[in-house]
Amino acid sequence: MEHTYREQVLAFAGVWQAVKLVQDIARTGTLNNDDFEACIKTLFVTDPKTTEEVYGSVQSMTLGLNTLLDQFGDATNNRDMELTKYVMSLMHLERKLEREAQVMQKIGSGIELAKSQSEHFGSVTHETVIASLAETYANTISTLASKIIVQGEQGYLSNPSNAAKVRTLLLAGIRSTLLWYQCGGRRLGLLFSRKKLLNQTKQLLNETI
Repeated sequence: MEHTYREQVLAFAGVWQAVKLVQDIARTGTLNNDDFEACIKTLFVTDPKTTEEVYGSVQSMTLGLNTLLDQFGDATNNRDMELTKYVMSLMHLERKLEREAQVMQKIGSGIELAKSQSEHFGSVTHETVIASLAETYANTISTLASKIIVQGEQGYLSNPSNAAKVRTLLLAGIRSTLLWYQCGGRRLGLLFSRKKLLNQTKQLLNETI
């Protein structure tokens, strides 16, 4: 299936939204629940007809789009290298996962379990669902050689609920990274298409107003 550049940028915004929420938890111990829910829902859309179907709506990715604008815009003081490091790590992990069929299968099974739990509890952000997704991350992605080291306040990161949310968000980040690649996204392309990326990001943000 051929994807549009609009879909590619929307998926990329999904990556940035996930890592921004990870940073929020690590630094403040809190996050925006609507933004968090939007990220978690992406894990349960496994057979989408369009990229937008994964995210529910463009508006649900407003945080990710604004973060993307900050990172690639002209205002260099808005750029956050910590977030960039997280995104690069997700890209590296996703490429490794592509070669680990058994690990991918275990992730798929874990997501299906969590999906059934979310239907039982009537919420994708129920603590049981998040704990289940976090366990899937710990038993699969965390076993790979490359790990993502999250920086922040140890008091927040050592809290079991926060730790589970961080792992779940990283799983959602990898899901969006995979979708970004499927839509034609490439790391090298980011170096040569900054203006195009910014223009499309702004167009998407105009849709959220």
